Amino acid sequence: MADDGKWDRRSLLRGAAVVAGAAATTPLLGKAATAHADGSDADALFKAGKFEQAGRAYEEILKKDPTNLNAARQRGYIGLLGNKFPDAEKFLTMALKLAPEDKQTNALLGDCYIRQDKFSLSVPCWRAAGEEGYANWFAAVRGKPYQIYGDIGRVPWQRMDPSPVVEASVNGGPPKRLMFYTGAPNLSLTSSAAKEAGVSPVYKEKSDFEGTAIWVYYGVLDSLKLGGIELRNVPVGWSSTETGEDVDTDNDGLIGTWVFYHLLTTFDYAGRSLILRRPTPETASRVRAAAQAGTKPLPLWLSRDHDLQSTGSIAGSGLRVMGVNFGGIGEMVAGMAGETAKRLGVRTDYDRPIETAAHSHATTTYPCYPKEIRLGDAVANDVYCETDPNMPVNVPWPYGSGFDTIGWFAHCFWKPYNITLDFTNMNLYIARGEAT
Repeated sequence: MADDGKWDRRSLLRGAAVVAGAAATTPLLGKAATAHADGSDADALFKAGKFEQAGRAYEEILKKDPTNLNAARQRGYIGLLGNKFPDAEKFLTMALKLAPEDKQTNALLGDCYIRQDKFSLSVPCWRAAGEEGYANWFAAVRGKPYQIYGDIGRVPWQRMDPSPVVEASVNGGPPKRLMFYTGAPNLSLTSSAAKEAGVSPVYKEKSDFEGTAIWVYYGVLDSLKLGGIELRNVPVGWSSTETGEDVDTDNDGLIGTWVFYHLLTTFDYAGRSLILRRPTPETASRVRAAAQAGTKPLPLWLSRDHDLQSTGSIAGSGLRVMGVNFGGIGEMVAGMAGETAKRLGVRTDYDRPIETAAHSHATTTYPCYPKEIRLGDAVANDVYCETDPNMPVNVPWPYGSGFDTIGWFAHCFWKPYNITLDFTNMNLYIARGEAT
């Protein structure tokens, strides 16, 4: 829960999909720096999204000062961003020895463990980080989570707008209509869908959703079937009003990033389908070869346990770190903070405010129209985007990544393309047209 008691980042279930994304910031550093003894330049490199350079700079600091908590923690965080788990564990464990009660280190190490399905190891980390919900949730999971049955699942979309919806079987029951959104972490259900599936809570806590008090529940689902792919022993959350009613009845639930990073996932917008594959080395090699035939791999980073980033550009900014959000709700092609739009000279229509919500809070955004936005070879010109003047330009831990991003690509950007996410090698492939 945030210190003000108004936003629990674990209860991001619905409305945050409107404009949530990586926090946009000012243009990044234009020149490299060398590491000062105090780590200021290493921190500047990290903030600018120059992760490899920052990693080397933090290692130089640690050679001179092995007790530097910030350098050890940040070097571990860089490993985690790229799913380089041995590096992440090495340096985060080093940081934990220096400061066993440090909440940020514990949260990062807890995330490192859950990405590897080492739930029991994550429990003390989450507890030390003050995430009692996560600690109790993951302690209740018995056996291997996210067990994969089947080799491939092709799941047609039931609709494209205002948000993509697919059908899935929950605990062997009849099809349920589920949204998907990578701006949310876990699989979530409505209260009624969870009740019908027979899921019992292992922990619950009170939270706030768009100004309304709700209960958030944590449990474990026996089975989630998406086409020819079935996942078993899946962590699941759901929420209800204080009277026990569903918070939202538009769909039966939402599939978040945790499900997708266990698979080799293709968001086939052009073909209106999800393609989910078991991530074996052979399958990954075939998919990469097919993807590379039409597009160059782009970097992929994963922060805050579910937020995805790659590199792109807005209005001639040059190559910068940008959020990449798949699914969710919204008509915009991309989003950015108000300060970013001003610095990049993006035409903004302040006469047409949009009353909306972000991260379960009301906010006002404005239409804006950058001359070009680009991700690899995928380009959109003079398209409808949104800018939020109230969005902080760089949100530090625990509610942001701590590094600069100039904006984020949203639902409508992807429509002409298919996008494959390889969470083993941490690459993103985007190609025009339907996936083959």
